Amino acid sequence: MKKRLFIALVLLVIVCGGIVGFNIFRDNAIQQFFANMPVASVTVATAKVDPAPWTPGIETIGTVNASQGVDLTVEQAGIIKDINFVANQRVKQGDVLIQLDDTVQQADLAASKTQAALDQQSLDRAIELQRRGVGSEVALDAARATASTSASQVQKLQAVLDQKQLRAPFNGTIGIPKVDDGQYLAPGTIVATLQDLDTMRADFSVPEQQLGLLKMTQPVAFGVTADDMAFKGNVVGIDPKVDPQSRLVSVRAEITNPQGKLSPGQFVRVRVELPREDGVLAVPQTALTTSLYGDYVYVVRPAEAKPEAAGAAAAAPAEASAAPAQPKAEPALVVNQVFVKVGRRSEGRVEIIEGVKAGDELVIAGQNRLTNGTPVKVDNTVSPTTSADAKAAAK
Repeated sequence: MKKRLFIALVLLVIVCGGIVGFNIFRDNAIQQFFANMPVASVTVATAKVDPAPWTPGIETIGTVNASQGVDLTVEQAGIIKDINFVANQRVKQGDVLIQLDDTVQQADLAASKTQAALDQQSLDRAIELQRRGVGSEVALDAARATASTSASQVQKLQAVLDQKQLRAPFNGTIGIPKVDDGQYLAPGTIVATLQDLDTMRADFSVPEQQLGLLKMTQPVAFGVTADDMAFKGNVVGIDPKVDPQSRLVSVRAEITNPQGKLSPGQFVRVRVELPREDGVLAVPQTALTTSLYGDYVYVVRPAEAKPEAAGAAAAAPAEASAAPAQPKAEPALVVNQVFVKVGRRSEGRVEIIEGVKAGDELVIAGQNRLTNGTPVKVDNTVSPTTSADAKAAAK
């Protein structure tokens, strides 16, 4: 009985030992397989870090207005007789835009001119009599006062008559008429808007920390989008007071608008250009990855040779050296994750203050499949910087 029990125990130990040994052998084989399995390379696009000129800027948003713009109104009440403009017409300073009915004023002016001419004749006659010594000083003074009063009355009626006309105060583009022929107009009624679109002005605000960077006549670029800053101008006004509520400073710039592409009231993006700096390390923003631990980039570097590979190469037979020369294989490349300290950003590029040096090759596309030490292949035929450069050349 004991002998059978002993044999059963021995068999059980052998079976359990075999199972455990097989599991250990299998785990080691799997580990060796994955350790020696070649890792597939990831194709990426890269760009080298080179010191380059840097033009910093202050970017903000603003509103465009005409350098001269008014809502036209009449000073005198009356019935519209003629409308001498159409929408979007270019008018010159002094052009008559609206003519009110002035029949009564014309008659009054004609009567006043006749009376003024008569009074002037009386004055001339009084002067002649005084010269001959037969006229009194009192009569001459009365004739002179009457002639002056009549002349002033003519000027007054001429001014009233002029107010029956609405003239363009400056050259510009007039808007849609808001009145019709025969309509009665009261003083202050808006007839249309007149805007000088050749020169525009843009009002925008900058943080108080950047007030010291602003100067008069500083160049400014404007655009409807951040990628198309086609309009140029200069700073013409800086508010000396900081808004205590928003902590912003109001700035005004003039813009040349020869083709009339900008309209008053339009929203624009603004970039105040600061003095150029040389030797700045700046890379495309696509090279930078932001995480909870900080900003980092992937630097492409040659892979280190494995010790066993180096030993195998040294032990190769001498006759292999006599074999025909084969094309030299490209060196293996891997990426290293490097945390960096970034500075200013402008026009799709970011300044690197610490972490990389001139000559480093950074990954600018394909980072989503990378980890530290991943082997890579470089293919720069299509990259974000290539597209940006082509777009800049097209401008």
